[in-house]
Amino acid sequence: MPVRKKAPKDLTAKKALALEVIDRLKKEYPDAGCTLDYDHAWQLLVSVRLAAQCTDARVNIVVEDLFAKYPNVAALAAAEPEDIEAIVKPCGLGHSKARDISACMRVLRDKYGCQVPTTFEELLALPGVGRKSANLIMGDVFGKPAIVTDTHCIRLCNKIGLVDGIKEPQKVEMALWKIVPPEEGSDLCHRFVMHGRAVCNARKPECEKCCLKDICRFARETAGQSAEL
Repeated sequence: MPVRKKAPKDLTAKKALALEVIDRLKKEYPDAGCTLDYDHAWQLLVSVRLAAQCTDARVNIVVEDLFAKYPNVAALAAAEPEDIEAIVKPCGLGHSKARDISACMRVLRDKYGCQVPTTFEELLALPGVGRKSANLIMGDVFGKPAIVTDTHCIRLCNKIGLVDGIKEPQKVEMALWKIVPPEEGSDLCHRFVMHGRAVCNARKPECEKCCLKDICRFARETAGQSAEL
């Protein structure tokens, strides 16, 4: 028997769904933006590292003291990791986060003249910076195409049907690049965070009040199951 080739995924339908999701979330959350407070690119690099397994609200409180004591890259680079850890400890994983922040700031000082590099590859090479952090900097600081696949983004994309059972952040990112207009990616991911917190929470999604309920795969399946009972 001839080997049956796997049918290509229908990207056309997913692109159409993505555009509709973008349009509706724009209306629901017109002011898309990062929920981490920062005035300079290096501060966002620090905050996003601290945000791992910690709420943005707590990070915003903790960095007030950190940035007051170390107001620029050079000052933070000169600090001992133990002194950084003493301040950032409330964010959890204080030892590893302080170590990464210290190493990152020293690279910025020694290699980039205390500036944050502007290419994705250079950002990704910085200590403690992964794809999520690099994309956040690219989108929010430099205004370049970016897709930040945090837990909200991954969860909502699977529920809505933009991706199919993909949980690995990089794979979700690659899938979204195929269906989301590049200029919309950064703001869409911020809106996913807002929607995930306000309506589509992990424990109990409030589908009845969701602006996507008629186009969301999860909402349709849930409604169908309720109708069968």
